[in-house]
Amino acid sequence: MPICYIGLGTNLGDPLKQALLARHTLSESPLWTLSAVSSLYRSRPMGPQDQPDYLNAVVALETSLSPEALLDALQAIEQQQGRQRLRRWGERTLDLDILLYGDQVLSSERLQVPHTGMTQREFVLLPLVEIAPELHLPDGRAVKDLAAAIDNNGLHIAKRPMEWVGTH
Repeated sequence: MPICYIGLGTNLGDPLKQALLARHTLSESPLWTLSAVSSLYRSRPMGPQDQPDYLNAVVALETSLSPEALLDALQAIEQQQGRQRLRRWGERTLDLDILLYGDQVLSSERLQVPHTGMTQREFVLLPLVEIAPELHLPDGRAVKDLAAAIDNNGLHIAKRPMEWVGTH
């Protein structure tokens, strides 16, 4: 089964509660095995600056679902948690993005893997390298090299894995 890396982001509706609920739902699903969870990071908004800071994390899943079926399952979790997305790159209750699906490269109307822009986002690279320090992207670039070269843009750990994993 391929290892898939999922980015989690939230800044509305009690972000810590949203992150905890999403992590719990991901860990309980029979559709995959949750194999790693990063720290929970606080980040400045990437888009409009008139919105709250985000909480971000990356999780690793092992699944036999196709990429599109995984996307559907993740979007269902977002909807269960009352997903609100008010504007492009704006505030949201929960965002679950497929960052990587094994070593596959996919490009469709619904899904881009590796996730578009992930190599320019500190809130993706730093949690990703935390749980997969030896990971290489499908194009051969080492995630640890990309993470070492990126400005952290004020990103900092809000909760270590054991402070937010196993609580609900």
